[in-house]
Amino acid sequence: MIETLVMTLIGADRPGLVEAVAKRVADHGGNWLESRMCRLGGRFAGLVRVEVPGGSRLALEAALAGLGAEGLSVVVQAEQPVEAPATASAVSGSGRLAVVELVGHDRPGIVRAVSAVFARHGVNVEEFSSARESAPMGGGMLFQARVSIRVPATVHPPALRADLERIAADLVVDLSLRET
Repeated sequence: MIETLVMTLIGADRPGLVEAVAKRVADHGGNWLESRMCRLGGRFAGLVRVEVPGGSRLALEAALAGLGAEGLSVVVQAEQPVEAPATASAVSGSGRLAVVELVGHDRPGIVRAVSAVFARHGVNVEEFSSARESAPMGGGMLFQARVSIRVPATVHPPALRADLERIAADLVVDLSLRET
């Protein structure tokens, strides 16, 4: 029996962290399935999904806990089967995929406003990446985001688009929505 695990990693960034985790996974017969990792605020942060043979989870967790001495915190959880309750069709994988991109002068509340529209429409955020950077010609700071979303079949796309355009005007950001 194979067990699928999801791990969160965070610690002081340094060379060799990914290799240290990958070595422990491989040493316990595991297979690295997918991951998202980055450097944020001088810290290393990551999400990793692996498969391990049944019965090796506890030994792998103990080996990963040893990385705490090296400044890396690892939390391991078993992957949960996705259930499809009537109110969570977006989470079940049904619906259309779309991408929202936005850019504008940085200010508090941008993520809150956009995510509130998603929540009102029952849209699931599949992946969210954002960054702040200096605007050209000394124009302050720009906030940029790219959000992959799953739009339930019950959502009327023009209504979602209208709500997003309304907040884009309020926040003074450029925002695009396109189906993939």
